[in-house]
Amino acid sequence: MNLHADPALIVAAVILTCTILWSIQSLVKSSKRRPSLPPGPHGLPIVGYLPFLRQDLHHQFTELASKYGPIYKVWIGNKLWTVISSPNLIKEVVRDYDTIFANRDITVAARIGSYGFNDIAWSPYGSQWRNLRKLFVREMLSNANLEASCNLRKDEVRKAVKEIYSKIGTPINICDLAFKVDLNVITSLIWGSKIQGERHDRILANLLPVLAGMIDLLVKPNISDFFPVLARFDIQGVAKEMTSFLQRVEGIIEDIIDDRIKNPCNKTEAVATKKDGRTDFLQILVDLMREEDNKESLGKIQIKAMLIDILVGGTDTSATTIEWVMAELLCHPNVMKKVQYELDQVVGLNNIVEESHILKLEYLDAVVKETLRLYPLGPFLTPRTPTQSCIVGGYTIPKDSAVFLNVWFVQRDPLVWENPLEFKPERFLGNTRKWDFSGNNFNYLPFGSGRRICAGLPLAERMVRLVLASLLHSFEWQLPDGEKLDMSDKLMMILRKKIPLHAVPVPRLPNTDLYE
Repeated sequence: MNLHADPALIVAAVILTCTILWSIQSLVKSSKRRPSLPPGPHGLPIVGYLPFLRQDLHHQFTELASKYGPIYKVWIGNKLWTVISSPNLIKEVVRDYDTIFANRDITVAARIGSYGFNDIAWSPYGSQWRNLRKLFVREMLSNANLEASCNLRKDEVRKAVKEIYSKIGTPINICDLAFKVDLNVITSLIWGSKIQGERHDRILANLLPVLAGMIDLLVKPNISDFFPVLARFDIQGVAKEMTSFLQRVEGIIEDIIDDRIKNPCNKTEAVATKKDGRTDFLQILVDLMREEDNKESLGKIQIKAMLIDILVGGTDTSATTIEWVMAELLCHPNVMKKVQYELDQVVGLNNIVEESHILKLEYLDAVVKETLRLYPLGPFLTPRTPTQSCIVGGYTIPKDSAVFLNVWFVQRDPLVWENPLEFKPERFLGNTRKWDFSGNNFNYLPFGSGRRICAGLPLAERMVRLVLASLLHSFEWQLPDGEKLDMSDKLMMILRKKIPLHAVPVPRLPNTDLYE
């Protein structure tokens, strides 16, 4: 046996050992340089914090912020959630790193409901999303189109006032009432006057339960999202249920799209719409789809996905805002009197509310803003996901994790807001630009900020204020006999009242012709 090792082997071994040691040292240094994940509560093996999640997630996340600070993590199965509850850190996400955080956190329900992310709400940030959003804002929500459609909104609100007047003394579900008005306006904007009468009423009756079901499924906790390996089994049936809802709504809108493709607006209708200053949104989409040089890359799938976006996002949010405002006014009769006094001064008791009055109703505007401060429709906005790992607040936010911006906490932070739990609209008077909905003030973000700010905001602002002004100008409102107002909430896709608001209308205008 040769007891003398080959010198070449010894040299090779030394080099290999040094290389390994250098690599280990580099990894250690690299790990030391890379900031750690944020702190957060401990969960259980495999399932993480999932068993401890509560239904009142906005309250729970605020409690965790008090314990772990303005940025913390929560493991939900294989999914990492990061919750941010500081205006400065929110600014980093939506302004400093906006392009990195411009994507939505994807769920199984969202993928199905958006036809594989072919819409505005869930499409990844990129050319398709930019084109679809630009098209929506340019063609449906331009100032010219909104101005041209003001009579449409006025007519629908007047129909609602007339219907309420026929039910004087009867409790009315405020959210349902507002939902129907919003849906009527939005469907009329989408497909114009070609669908009217019984067919229109039948379409709306079929849409109402389907849209409500889709909205709730979009945020239902789903095991398939937390453990993707189990998605094929659809344990909770979310994928099956969303597919069923999509097929039902698709059966409605596809017939309308096909009918428009086969029977476009005739010359008489084209002249009428041109004279009116607007063309319905569906006709614009169909015309674009037919163009040979279709720069928008618009196909039938994108049209269907966009219409569903508008129907889902443009109805429930506005209706719920109106319900919360009416509930707060019933809780604070002195505030309601101030709103009605302003209406009497601006509109008058012998007139009806017009959109031209809305900009003059400063106190009503403050009431809406204060309501959205206390009850932001999306307490965390829509969760985002970074396209690459980055550093926020000194901590690593891994690529493809979910990021929740806790505006519920920020908008109730006692360091920012004096007596934050008090309903005080006066705090929004006198500086409208500081407290607008543009997302530039990171202490007040009810509709988000940055590239993903709510696209339908211009229409929503008009609808909410017009409906509220009309309801409060035309009627006194009171709770049904023996009922107490419960202001507790529940978190679905948006923050709803746990117990729907029912209120009894009493006429307040001297001329009954104003209710016709």
